[in-house]
Amino acid sequence: MKISDLNFELLISQAEIEKRVMAIGAQLNADYNDATPVLIGVLTGSFLFFADLVKQLNIPCEITFIKLASYQGTTSSRNISEEINISIDIKGRDVVIIEDIVDTGNTAHYLVNKLKLSGPASIKLCALLFKPAALVREIDELKYIGFEIKNEFVIGYGLDYNQMGRNLNDIYKQVD
Repeated sequence: MKISDLNFELLISQAEIEKRVMAIGAQLNADYNDATPVLIGVLTGSFLFFADLVKQLNIPCEITFIKLASYQGTTSSRNISEEINISIDIKGRDVVIIEDIVDTGNTAHYLVNKLKLSGPASIKLCALLFKPAALVREIDELKYIGFEIKNEFVIGYGLDYNQMGRNLNDIYKQVD
């Protein structure tokens, strides 16, 4: 498959994604069965994962979004821009951040530290994809992981290349 000037091949199928999202949803239901967590979706990449995951939950929860950006082309930058802030008071609340991908950990580290300033009871991070080989900052709050992948550039299921490919049902990796 070609998106703009790059070629991609299938990495994770829609069926594999659906199965893993159901499993993460079941774990969240178990872990928060006596709580009402605040789920924070990190836009824009997490929107499909977030929507599908929330549909698996049978616990009471509140939903809000934040928009952060760190990617430029196919690489993560150290510059994080905040475009939309959360709209719910999280003081004393259990918070679950829903991310599309954790690679360097810079964005997750930034967000966790920012949210800690508001005094939540707990913060956990849920990422559809995790690239351990790319990690430069440890994220102790990373508790829920959909898939560990190699340090490759990926698109689909919300992830993009220059705003293209977000609508794909599967996840694709860049090939030469």
